[in-house]
Amino acid sequence: MIEAALTIEDARRGMKSLAPQIGRYADLIVRKGVNVAPGQEVVVQCPVERADFCRMVVARAYAAGACHVTVIWADDAVSRLEYENVETIWFEQVPTWKREQLDGLARAGACFIFIEGADPEALKGIDPAKPAAASKARNLQCRDFRRGLDFNENAWCIAGAPVAAWARHVFPGCDDEVAVYQLWRAILAVARAAGEDPESDWELHDATFEKNLHLLNDRHFKALHYTAANGTDLTVGLTDRHIWAGGKGETVKGRPFFPNIPTEEVFTSPHCEQVDGIVHSALPLVHHGTKIDRFWLRFEAGRVVDFDAEVGRDALKSILDTDDGAKRLGEVALISKNTPIRESGTLFYSTLYDENASCHVALGIGFPECYEGGFEMSAEELRARGVNTSSTHVDFMIGTDDLDIMGICADGTEVPVFVNGQWSWE
Repeated sequence: MIEAALTIEDARRGMKSLAPQIGRYADLIVRKGVNVAPGQEVVVQCPVERADFCRMVVARAYAAGACHVTVIWADDAVSRLEYENVETIWFEQVPTWKREQLDGLARAGACFIFIEGADPEALKGIDPAKPAAASKARNLQCRDFRRGLDFNENAWCIAGAPVAAWARHVFPGCDDEVAVYQLWRAILAVARAAGEDPESDWELHDATFEKNLHLLNDRHFKALHYTAANGTDLTVGLTDRHIWAGGKGETVKGRPFFPNIPTEEVFTSPHCEQVDGIVHSALPLVHHGTKIDRFWLRFEAGRVVDFDAEVGRDALKSILDTDDGAKRLGEVALISKNTPIRESGTLFYSTLYDENASCHVALGIGFPECYEGGFEMSAEELRARGVNTSSTHVDFMIGTDDLDIMGICADGTEVPVFVNGQWSWE
């Protein structure tokens, strides 16, 4: 039976019925995502088109005891105008006021909420060197801000909210109001925020990570070997003191938070000099408003030595050219194909969601929490032990339905970890 297409009136009625769920989702982000502490500064970055949801998050933050909330607006159209009209050299320096804003907030102990919602092709046709330069400058020059996020000195959470241009990509052929309504429904479902008590649901969800983390950390594999019919044949070495993490994070002061809503992954940082072979993408990557699709990378001794892409090759090159660390892996993440996002069949054109539908790896900086004692080490000390350093971190999806992963033990024994895209013990 073919369902009738939703009308604008259907979408408007639907949005009214979703209002309580959206409110609980805002609470989830504030209370579980960043876990606002009484008297804490909160920072919310949000697309201006979703000012309604931003106001909701701000209200929840104050209700949770925030002493002050700072809002930083984002707008695809303004960003595009800036990149169209300003020379590349301008983006190589972060303005003093912006550095002081971000660094000052981080030093003050703020928690950071990043509401993501953007047109996947907002910067189509823009020289990828410009957004790459802006991203590199912020990551290198806003040092307290970057360290606060990378070393869990500041709690942070990335969550999504729909904007029309994004919704049109996910649900093409619909009126904007219908597409936005459908994307809201999809976001709430995969974020486990469609029920009556999302905060309790997230506590239960977090508990499900424990089995996989326990098995992986007990095994303490020397390397992982990935193979798939698309040509992926990649061996990823792991550091001598690597730790698998996933689900709930924790600040250096012991306060729990969830960095990503949704999240389905367990992850660690590999040895950035011990990656060899070829890996093919499984899903498109949208980076700085440019789509990169059907691409592959070849590694030797940890470094990308060759690559290509059918779509967005220049954008992929701009990622790799960020710095030497951008040519090495900083993360490997394992995610079964039996997850809500994958089972929904929805391609979100957003890394926040699509990375949770597929095993992925990331070019760029590794995680201190994924090396025993890493929070007490400098970036240089971590790099000496194989944890990558870089001014970028870009995830891309490699988890096909037929992906096999073998764990290689210290004695050379091989243990199946993934078989046909899912945990071998599922």
